[in-house]
Amino acid sequence: MSKTQSVPQRRVFLIGLTGGGLMLGAGVHLQARAQAKLVDEKDAQAAALGYVADAGKTDTKKYPKYATGQNCANCALYQGKATDAAGGCPLFAGKQVAGKGWCSAWAKKA
Repeated sequence: MSKTQSVPQRRVFLIGLTGGGLMLGAGVHLQARAQAKLVDEKDAQAAALGYVADAGKTDTKKYPKYATGQNCANCALYQGKATDAAGGCPLFAGKQVAGKGWCSAWAKKA
């Protein structure tokens, strides 16, 4: 094999290696997101915010701000799609909240 033949093969190898690395990184990110734990209602942060996994179970005497129809999926802080069962929330880093959940930090999505 001559020197001129090995250069294009090396480029193809390096380009393939780079592309494979990007795909692997994206796969790890998606897997980590899928495996993110749901926030436990008994978690200190969740309890402080009155988080419940089912908005219908919100204590309206303790949280009079709650209104029927409010839930995490239609909150401005919710990082998932409105149709997702769960999604991220910056208030609970590394964990997901239930789309049907609610907490006192709820803010109407624009």
